[in-house]
Amino acid sequence: MYSLPKIELHCHLDGSLRVETVRDIARKEGIELPTYQVAELKKMLVAPFECTSLVEYLQRFALPNAVMQTKESLQRITFELFEDAAKENVKYLEVRFGPLLHVLKGLTLTEVIQSVIDGMRQAEARYEIKGNIILSCLRSMSVDSVFDVVEAGKNFLGKGVVAIDLCAIEEVGFCERFVAPIALAKEYGYRVTIHAGETGSGKNVSDAIELLGAERIGHGVFIKDDPFAYQLVKERQIVLEMCPTSNVQTKAVQNYQEHPIYQFYQDGIPVTISTDNRTVSDTTMTNEMVCVQQALMMDEPMYQAIYQTSVVAAFASDEVKAWCLAQYPKKGN
Repeated sequence: MYSLPKIELHCHLDGSLRVETVRDIARKEGIELPTYQVAELKKMLVAPFECTSLVEYLQRFALPNAVMQTKESLQRITFELFEDAAKENVKYLEVRFGPLLHVLKGLTLTEVIQSVIDGMRQAEARYEIKGNIILSCLRSMSVDSVFDVVEAGKNFLGKGVVAIDLCAIEEVGFCERFVAPIALAKEYGYRVTIHAGETGSGKNVSDAIELLGAERIGHGVFIKDDPFAYQLVKERQIVLEMCPTSNVQTKAVQNYQEHPIYQFYQDGIPVTISTDNRTVSDTTMTNEMVCVQQALMMDEPMYQAIYQTSVVAAFASDEVKAWCLAQYPKKGN
């Protein structure tokens, strides 16, 4: 499985920085860090495998954001993420990030978005990988701020930006607050993926689908405890962007063996595999595949089916999807 092509649909930019890059940018821009030793810095950027909760996991994002406040840094960090993905044979990568987190030193939302797209295009030109950008909005921010992101990103639709997302701390019933800005985003042509069911509420998943029109769900683990949400996802074939290592870390599940991805797959629910955060979870797509293979006995036919599901679910053009499907080795080759 190491050499097989991969598709990643759920990867956060600010959770996937190279440790050395954090140090280099901090030195260049005069940003004070608690340490400049790579080994010690890594401990501050990588969440412990035994996190107590999603809250503890999310604490690892403060330091990366400090070095993501200039056009040059955003472009470099994006390029490096795509470069790292390409080197493990990821053929298509959707990167999500919160533009409002990167305006602390004066960048406009337009400049932030353009810088990330520039980094992606630079990588696409150099490596055999294609990508798109998802604009994330933190649920802890105001509803008006979501409108701001939707408006700033609409001119980039079809030019690198494809979707809108809601993320961060998950409270029960959050969807009701964001109906209006997500509806406007859909009107403009954004696709919709929503973080839901990462912590204990399956109802958030059904709300994301019914109130916000989510086409995909980030995580969705807790539909396992909500029969209505489970059936809704199954009947409407809503794709779940599952991130096994992250889910173990945040205690959505206790271990890989208890992860519901195999149960969902066996029952006809469309599932995909992603890293969530390559640095915070200290993982890669290859590692995620191996963990699922070892813990849940994923065989090659299952992986091929997940690959195909991922391509179909991608917020990509038909041309890119056809190219991705063509990358999978045919039997007998």
